[in-house]
Amino acid sequence: MGRPVPSELTALERGSPERFGYSWDIFHEILPEHQEQFRRWTAPLPRSAWRGARFLDVGCGIGRNSYWAMEAGAAGGVAIDVDERSLAAARRNLSRFPAVEVRRQSAYDIADESAFDIVFSIGVLHHLGDPDAALRRMVQATRPGGRVLIWVYGRENNGWIVHGFDPLRRLLFSRLPLGVVYRLSAAPTLLLWTALRLGLGRLAYYRLLRRFSWRHLRAIVFDQMIPRVAHYWPRPHVERLLTNAGLADVQLEWVNQMSWAAAGTRPSR
Repeated sequence: MGRPVPSELTALERGSPERFGYSWDIFHEILPEHQEQFRRWTAPLPRSAWRGARFLDVGCGIGRNSYWAMEAGAAGGVAIDVDERSLAAARRNLSRFPAVEVRRQSAYDIADESAFDIVFSIGVLHHLGDPDAALRRMVQATRPGGRVLIWVYGRENNGWIVHGFDPLRRLLFSRLPLGVVYRLSAAPTLLLWTALRLGLGRLAYYRLLRRFSWRHLRAIVFDQMIPRVAHYWPRPHVERLLTNAGLADVQLEWVNQMSWAAAGTRPSR
């Protein structure tokens, strides 16, 4: 028996593709700020690694990370997601890159084998109920000697989210209609916007947020409010995730002092 198709997965296994699809339908533009985020999220890979590479973008959203991978010199690849609104936005944003195929496919159902130089998933695995299964499929799709990269929420310096905001997300925001949550997101965005301008926090993440527009900041706040599943993993857990999937030469970068970018190599044997 193969894995169930996405519609047959449990809500926890599936994550929240339709909830993020709602968000991507609103925040569908590629922004210059996304390039800086892409560089930080992919820090374990040298920029030269993208040149001439074929990639698989797992959970592509609006295609922004595939966009910047192509700008970094990638030869082409495949961007996959499940929600049709996300895929429609990705197709529009990636239309200037005919070498990138946008495909409706679940992370659990990647069928490619040894096909890509780089397989990456940014901001997705921590929203899945079975991240190990998705990561195994990603490794399978990577050619021997190729690289697998993920970016996930960290637990370090996120105590106030884990113990304060996240219970509220689970009990309230993840259950409310998305239109209601979107309207509610204006208030915490205003609070964060004001606090940042009053000098909130010395972490690298807060310094980065100060550079963002109100709209981009609201997209980030809304993104935190809507998922059914959100894991915040400490460094050892992220490292084990990659080694348990069979990856070697695992490297981790602490991104903005609040999250983890991790990459490993699929062994040649």
